[in-house]
Amino acid sequence: MIITSIPDFSLQFDAELSLLRIEWAAGDDTRTLRESAAKLLALDRELAVRNLLLNMNTFPDISVYDQVWLGTHWMTGIVKLPLERVVIVNNRHRIHNQLAIDSMIGLVRPFIKFDIQFFPQPASGMRWLSDFSPLLPEMMAEWDKVFAPDPNLRSVRPEHL
Repeated sequence: MIITSIPDFSLQFDAELSLLRIEWAAGDDTRTLRESAAKLLALDRELAVRNLLLNMNTFPDISVYDQVWLGTHWMTGIVKLPLERVVIVNNRHRIHNQLAIDSMIGLVRPFIKFDIQFFPQPASGMRWLSDFSPLLPEMMAEWDKVFAPDPNLRSVRPEHL
């Protein structure tokens, strides 16, 4: 199911897989990142998410101030969730955000009880999170129907770098 309650994010949840997919949808404007991240944490709690995919390829570079806030407020909430597996999608060309992610994970590493894996593209991360579930093609089709870029447009998404 597509979730539209947090406009800064493109969100999809599958209850049977307990899988939440997250992408940034607000372009370069991160003024509401903290507010939206707090709402996202509340949604994660409400849904009791066990499998989470966070596509960092869709985020602009995270400012130092937001990194500090995310590390001290958001990450401390994430480690309290019933998560089992987390996929962070981050292409090798996104060095700034990779360093930010490493820093934030470092702050809470002793409290992390779930498996974290890095993938360069969402599709491979979704396959791993879902254990190659037969439900995955339907989930991916739903995502593509709502969020895939128009093939007639010539824009390049960050994951195509």
